[in-house]
Amino acid sequence: MGNGLPTSIIIFGASGDLTRRKLIPSLFNLCRKGRAPKQVRILGYGGTAYTHEAFRAHLEQGIRQFAAFEFQPEQWAAFAETIFYLQGKYDQFADFETLDAEISKLENGADNRIYYMATPPSVYPNIIDLLGATGQLNERSGWRRVVIEKPFGADLASAQSLNRQIHKTLSENQIYRIDHYLGKETVQNILVARFANTIFEPLWNRNYIDHVEITVTEKVGVEHRARFYDSVGVMRDMFQNHLLQLLSLVAMEPPSAFEANALRNEKVKVLASIRPMNIESASKNTVRAQYRGYLQEGGVNLESKTPTFAALKLHVDNWRWQGVPFYLRSGKALKEKLSQIVIQFKEPPHLLFNGANGGPNPNALVLYLQPDEGVHWRFEAKVPDTISETRSVDMEFHYADSFTKTALPEAYERLLLDTISGDASLFTRADEVEAAWGLIDPILEAWDASHQTLDTYEIGSWGPAKADALLARDGRIWTVWNAHTDKK
Repeated sequence: MGNGLPTSIIIFGASGDLTRRKLIPSLFNLCRKGRAPKQVRILGYGGTAYTHEAFRAHLEQGIRQFAAFEFQPEQWAAFAETIFYLQGKYDQFADFETLDAEISKLENGADNRIYYMATPPSVYPNIIDLLGATGQLNERSGWRRVVIEKPFGADLASAQSLNRQIHKTLSENQIYRIDHYLGKETVQNILVARFANTIFEPLWNRNYIDHVEITVTEKVGVEHRARFYDSVGVMRDMFQNHLLQLLSLVAMEPPSAFEANALRNEKVKVLASIRPMNIESASKNTVRAQYRGYLQEGGVNLESKTPTFAALKLHVDNWRWQGVPFYLRSGKALKEKLSQIVIQFKEPPHLLFNGANGGPNPNALVLYLQPDEGVHWRFEAKVPDTISETRSVDMEFHYADSFTKTALPEAYERLLLDTISGDASLFTRADEVEAAWGLIDPILEAWDASHQTLDTYEIGSWGPAKADALLARDGRIWTVWNAHTDKK
């Protein structure tokens, strides 16, 4: 694969949960499928003391507990032989010299390397600086790639600072900023639905689309992430990355090719076209709230003003989308775990028939991202044995029904494979990160400057009443579809 050299994958923070739950199961499955390089080795690096054998046993427990595929001992035994461990610190030059020596001993020649940051973001700069200082990032004997987990900063200033720090040592084409949401098959299907089907693209504009809704909700509360979540809130945790990524995929122009630069250029153009907010517009076009009981969660400040729910009304000021509002909402402790995009088309210009609510419902295209992945198309049909009464019906596609022999892969599996192959299409570029923070920062600043009290909502609801009012002012309502029944 690539230049034909063996590949070493070095995971910093290897004793943590991400490695055990996601990274090793994904790498193991790639090897099972024959998609990983023929010669691959994995070196875990962390502060916990493990022997190679103890580390492998620790990872085997994770495979048995978290992997979505059937565990086969003989396959694991062969894969486990490629896994090694080194204890070390993230701020010691000598430890990184030892790391380089251990990898070189395993490689025994020229090799490609992936360095994966499964650590807190605060130590990214230290690790990258020491990798550079010990010569581990030069590409004289194979390529070098560094994978960075989100969050990419806590605001625009910190994101810019992080980019400056890592660019001192790495070129942009060596950096893979990973947002696992973009690795989901259903997220990638947004582009396929748009650009592989000619029936949609002629309608994908302000002339035919009334509005767009993007909903990403969770049924659970903050749980074990309470202390971390209280420091970031829903805007930093979900909107700056996941929801703005979904918006950019829906709103972007067709790229010239499905390759990293072309794709990311178009996404950045969308983010640059979104109308920025000030204190006045944020008060009209945003909603924030906190679920009842949040302050009693372990690790949460008793006087916390951290929102666990937000809804935004955004405008993309370009030729295609002028005048089409994009409504985004996300939150915790809500009625359902749901990720969906609703493309709501305009009503017919002249009503000829009688619908259930006085007139035909407008057409809608619903892209289900989870839990029941698929695509739905709502259109009108005549009710039998009536003069001219219509009812909305649903044309459905479900991944589980159409691809019965192919399970949806773990998002990390796709992203790790893309890192190995050098395809950065589904990774976030520096200017994209900064453009997203440039939109979110003014909203957070407006909220901090506001004297309005933080709204609350009941656990198990769809959020605060103000979120409904945000759309009601425009004569619209949030659309929530159940995958196997009519609209609720």
